[in-house]
Amino acid sequence: MEKQKSDTPLILRLFGHLWAFWGLIVFVSTMIVFLIPFLIIYQLAEPRRTYLFIAFSRVWMGIFLPLVGCPLRIRGREHFINGENYIVLCNHNALIDVPVSSPGIPGGNKTIAKIEMAKIPVFGMIYTMGSVLVDRNSESSRRESFSKMKAVLAMGLHMCIYPEGTRNKTDQPLKSFHDGAFKLAIDTRKAIIPALLFNSRKAMPLNTTFVLLPHPLAMHFLPAIPIEVNDNIESLKSRVFNIMTTYYTANRK
Repeated sequence: MEKQKSDTPLILRLFGHLWAFWGLIVFVSTMIVFLIPFLIIYQLAEPRRTYLFIAFSRVWMGIFLPLVGCPLRIRGREHFINGENYIVLCNHNALIDVPVSSPGIPGGNKTIAKIEMAKIPVFGMIYTMGSVLVDRNSESSRRESFSKMKAVLAMGLHMCIYPEGTRNKTDQPLKSFHDGAFKLAIDTRKAIIPALLFNSRKAMPLNTTFVLLPHPLAMHFLPAIPIEVNDNIESLKSRVFNIMTTYYTANRK
């Protein structure tokens, strides 16, 4: 397969490489600062472990993102009702979406995440605390992760899922959605809160490697979408996809 050429100008890519190096230094330095609290939290039982992990991660990202020129503005927190938990569905355009979405969601939550990242020394331990891990090449792992996501919701935590499955590298607002998130919603009767992430592709342009550019990020939560009596996977998926696509198209700059 022919590698796609980057549309980012060379001078901007060179700056982006230098800025990404700065971002890596800031990420590792701030991670070390939070390492002792994370090691203590790691020993706790669920769901307390996740609540504390997300609280500390929110502070961590509140420091990291402004230092790399990517401050996050959040809109729509009022759609989360106290005492309720949700399946939160996020669009996915760049790697920076992951450290943005989980701390950005109000309250304790876990994110479905690929198992490979958990193998990174030190960071893997931190990554594991906020994740339901899945090996996408293993059918048994996918089944097990589905059961774990149900358990996360049963604990009263939110479950964050990227229904596109992987980063959207197309020219469309959103890639087509996979079924898993909607089967989870049908099975658990948990309402879905759509979350739209903006500008992450401007911070990490397509078809570039180790490039980070300073650019403000935004995360918009939309009103909860309840599961209707006659809903099936396809009807729910279509409804959510249309809502998210319409909103993203109308609000992106």
